Amino acid sequence: MRYFLIFVSLLGILGCGSPSRLKNTRSGNDYVTTETGLRYRILQKGEGQVAKAGHEVLIRETTSYLNGTVLYSNETSRSPVKVLIGGNQATNAVDEGLRGMQEGEIRHLIAAPDLVKRKSYPPNVSPDSTLSIKLILVKIL
Repeated sequence: MRYFLIFVSLLGILGCGSPSRLKNTRSGNDYVTTETGLRYRILQKGEGQVAKAGHEVLIRETTSYLNGTVLYSNETSRSPVKVLIGGNQATNAVDEGLRGMQEGEIRHLIAAPDLVKRKSYPPNVSPDSTLSIKLILVKIL
């Protein structure tokens, strides 16, 4: 967790997340940019079945501002969260980020404000912020 926060902080300071420096590739340390503008990179590859719309999955997630300030994390909780992909149970960023993942895969997402919109915002979340999301696919049910 500590190294993830350091990485996110450096990302914000160095501007490594700027769209002009991203490549549309899945190799190396480059981020993939999807049609919606979601940027992600695979931190750890998974195995087995590929997650898609209609699958129920168990996930762990840490969401932060780009400066490393953690807004939400369930990585250390006893139980992962169950999400139906495509079921409007998560933000568009998380929902899209889960698609194509395999069990055990870890992705780092950079999500623009329009991909992390909520019906209501907790007091610690600004509705106009780009967020960093560490997403872990624990299991496809």
